[in-house]
Amino acid sequence: MDKQQAASLKYGWRSGLEKKIGDELAAQRVRFSFEEVKIEYDVEETRTYTPDFFLLDNGILVESKGRFISADRKKHKLVKQQHPDLEIRFVFSRAKDRIGKKSKTTYAMWCESNGFIWAEKSIPAAWLKEKPNVNSLRAIQKLMGR
Repeated sequence: MDKQQAASLKYGWRSGLEKKIGDELAAQRVRFSFEEVKIEYDVEETRTYTPDFFLLDNGILVESKGRFISADRKKHKLVKQQHPDLEIRFVFSRAKDRIGKKSKTTYAMWCESNGFIWAEKSIPAAWLKEKPNVNSLRAIQKLMGR
């Protein structure tokens, strides 16, 4: 484990990308929470998914990803299907990485074909300026018991 990883874990970050995004949001004085929203979804049993960031003012949930493995892709399809009002978006370290060694599909292509908005390396300023997604905010409040 390198120094950046150790520091990230110390402050709750699980990756350098999470830390970078958290630092950028804080520097821009964006109101956000980190890993506070819990979303239950059903596979064969009930499981819980915790998005990385919740942008408090507009209801966007942001998942940061370095690797985007098959299990994550399946989970996100189920979550989207079972919670259609939630606005979940992705920020990838490298959006052009392929989902598998033999696949021509990139992370970005997968998002586009499955109805997810994505970005690379940082949350775009346009996302931060979006008007509140009332449906997503209501759904999140319900999930958080508010």
